[in-house]
Amino acid sequence: MSSTRTTLRRRVLTLVVATLAALGAALGLASPAFAITHSSATSQLRAANISWTSSGNCSDRNNPTCTSFAGIRQATIDGIITFKRASGCAVTITAGTETGHAGGTYSHWNGYKVDIALSTCIQNYISSHYTYLGYISGWGYQYRAASGNLYTKEGSHWDILYYTCGC
Repeated sequence: MSSTRTTLRRRVLTLVVATLAALGAALGLASPAFAITHSSATSQLRAANISWTSSGNCSDRNNPTCTSFAGIRQATIDGIITFKRASGCAVTITAGTETGHAGGTYSHWNGYKVDIALSTCIQNYISSHYTYLGYISGWGYQYRAASGNLYTKEGSHWDILYYTCGC
């Protein structure tokens, strides 16, 4: 095989791999390398005027009564900040990446989800700007943003799944 053909083949392969990586990032299919620290997350949330609560008044990821952001994806932090800015609502996060939530790829533990407190402002924004998908038995009332992110009203809070950083 000629060296020109080998070089061309390598360039095409490099282009394909780069394209797939960019597509995966754009779809929010981030690897653990996109996870950030609790400290980085809280700094960004504080700067965006987003508060958080913890029933245990702690941030230990391995304690289900804590609210932790250890290992949360940057796209999830960007998503909740985008939501706050777009909605104009006060946002209080009640759960992050701590243990005690359902597992799976797109889980709290893997950094794809946050829970936020209920408010009339948030309810009105979600119900008027997102597509209502219906009641999901055992979960709650679910809405989908144009970005594909899912907002599920689970009784005492909103469970938000951020595939992307758009709200």
